[in-house]
Amino acid sequence: MKVGLVIVSHSAKLAEGLAELAGQMAPDVAIITAGGTDDGGIGTSLEKVQAGIAQADGGAGAAILADLGSAVMTAEMALEFLDPGQREKVRLADAPLVEGAVAAAVAAQTDQDLAAVIRDAEAVTATLGAGRTAPAPAGGGSVPAPADTLDDIDQDDDGVHEASWELVNPMGLHARPAAAVAQAMADLDADITINGVDGKSVMMLMTLGLKAGDTLTVSAHGPDAARAVEMLGLEVRNGFGEI
Repeated sequence: MKVGLVIVSHSAKLAEGLAELAGQMAPDVAIITAGGTDDGGIGTSLEKVQAGIAQADGGAGAAILADLGSAVMTAEMALEFLDPGQREKVRLADAPLVEGAVAAAVAAQTDQDLAAVIRDAEAVTATLGAGRTAPAPAGGGSVPAPADTLDDIDQDDDGVHEASWELVNPMGLHARPAAAVAQAMADLDADITINGVDGKSVMMLMTLGLKAGDTLTVSAHGPDAARAVEMLGLEVRNGFGEI
């Protein structure tokens, strides 16, 4: 069972679009929309939120993401109406709607529990702030020469594995491949940075804005470091399955 998501927005179209976006990165997660009023107008609906919670919680709980102040109030009211036992399984995240929903969806897809899903959603604000001033790659800003094959991966005396590749897929490191990379790296026992940011964070990867032709550089240290670099190299050279 995976944690489900409820997207609460004043606009039904906005909620549906966000659910579609997050669903691209979390195809196995129940992402339920509660957008607009009961008569299709702009606003929020307590009944829609309550129904969304019931649909989203398949046993592992549900995380609620809301856009503006009154949507938050409606979500909080829905929480108040829950039975005490169910209330422990539903949480409202204090996070930006779009970025928080994406982070929560990726966490849920990787089978994180409700507390971890909420934590990842709420960490987005700090993550985005850090992304604006992302550090340069280790080594004074220098990066390895682009690798032509997996045999070109560098390893220094400290056991750090490094390699660089040129992005060949037309859209670069956009949302879907960023989520796929973060999910794959999250399962490995290694500290992984990609162009200076946390390789296990989908939001940090998306802040890089890497386009086709840009160079992606990975540095990894730990028991699974070599595997991490090899996996990433195969994905990049394959255009993340998009070419």
